[in-house]
Amino acid sequence: MDNNEEAKNVGGKKLILLCIISIFITLCLTTVSLAIYHYSGDIYLDRSRPGYLPDNEEVEDEEEDEEGDYDFAKTGPINKEVLEEYLKKLQIEIDALDDYQNPFDAGALSDSQFGL
Repeated sequence: MDNNEEAKNVGGKKLILLCIISIFITLCLTTVSLAIYHYSGDIYLDRSRPGYLPDNEEVEDEEEDEEGDYDFAKTGPINKEVLEEYLKKLQIEIDALDDYQNPFDAGALSDSQFGL
């Protein structure tokens, strides 16, 4: 009987030790993976996570909005004046697209075309 109880105690101690070691390994691997996620820069690509704050360069100042930018109201009345204003702002965008020379050549994808 003493042998049987001693075997149960040794088995229980080994199980506890196994749990502690597995938790330690899990914490180590999680820490390493989060460090890689942060230092590789992928953390800044994940915009779906709550509390994401864009970089300072990405913050757009409302005063710097271009003349052609226009936010069409999602609520409110749709009347003739609102539609005329929207079409006027849309025409500015259409004119900017029409100003492109040879839009299908290789230079259309250059950095200067994108303002980079």
